[in-house]
Amino acid sequence: MAAHDAILEQLLQSEEPSVRWKARVDVLGEERSSPAIQSLEQEIRESPRVRAMLQHVQPNGELILDKGIYAKWQGAQWVLINLADIGYPRGDAALLPIARQLLDVWLGEQFFNEWVVEAKKDVYKRRDAVPLMQGRHRTCASQQGNTLYVMLALGLQDERLPQLVERLLYWQWPDGGWNCDKEPSAHKSTFIHTLWSMRALALYAQQTGDQAAAEAARRASEIFLKRHFYKRESSGKLIREEFVKLHYPLYWHYDILAALKVFAEIGFTEDPRANDALDLLESKRLPDGGWPAEAKYYKVSQEIALGNDYVDWGGTSSKTFNPWVTADALYVLRAFARLQ
Repeated sequence: MAAHDAILEQLLQSEEPSVRWKARVDVLGEERSSPAIQSLEQEIRESPRVRAMLQHVQPNGELILDKGIYAKWQGAQWVLINLADIGYPRGDAALLPIARQLLDVWLGEQFFNEWVVEAKKDVYKRRDAVPLMQGRHRTCASQQGNTLYVMLALGLQDERLPQLVERLLYWQWPDGGWNCDKEPSAHKSTFIHTLWSMRALALYAQQTGDQAAAEAARRASEIFLKRHFYKRESSGKLIREEFVKLHYPLYWHYDILAALKVFAEIGFTEDPRANDALDLLESKRLPDGGWPAEAKYYKVSQEIALGNDYVDWGGTSSKTFNPWVTADALYVLRAFARLQ
């Protein structure tokens, strides 16, 4: 039996339904519309993991924390991102109040410091709302990008979604990405804001046929491809050590596995400039056939505090595979035709 077959069998036998879902849907390509997968998704919906993430949902359906929707990592933004990634069933109206919390913030005046109510429709174009320096809008576009993505991925409909797209397109930098750096001399987009915004626009284009969103995603892909996902364009040297370590979850961060996964999702798998990152990913495979989480951005705790998450995502190890990292790595290698 090939090493990837053996590790895949372990994922398929996992007690954790979200791991089995990743193995069956992402790696093996089972249809989410099938009765078997829909049953599995209901198991995910009722799992202790999901119940923990949604433990602060109020009677009105909103997820309320004193520290707001962006509380890292227990706020509504991060909960929905995680749910979208682990196979939570699409179209669950119970999530709509939480999703609308995100839209109310990222499309509302409070995002712009509640400075004025007039000209609400074009508020995102105003320099006193989003700074414009050297012809580039300085805003954390991944906030709107991730909100657009989770709404689409979770099948949550809202008439305001085109407003998120409109903002992302308007804020896109000349090099194809996005950046929130308030230093006027900053002229290159960041991986983090670009990856999550690109992912959302590509999914929007897939679901609606919107050509402007598709073209924006294609332009954004060059940010990663011309740097081979982790190298400086000028020298070929490593940009940041954390970029080549494997993590799960990523939240708003970046690593090569996340980037390759997004490229697989949106079908950008033919460019040979991805090969260095794919080779590096393959080199991180453990003797047991899986991949480790080499670092993490969370601490497991029920206390609401910076950096805390309610659930354990497998921790880190140099010797033992992490099931979520492994499932994502297998999915990537399959999508890029690295596994037979």
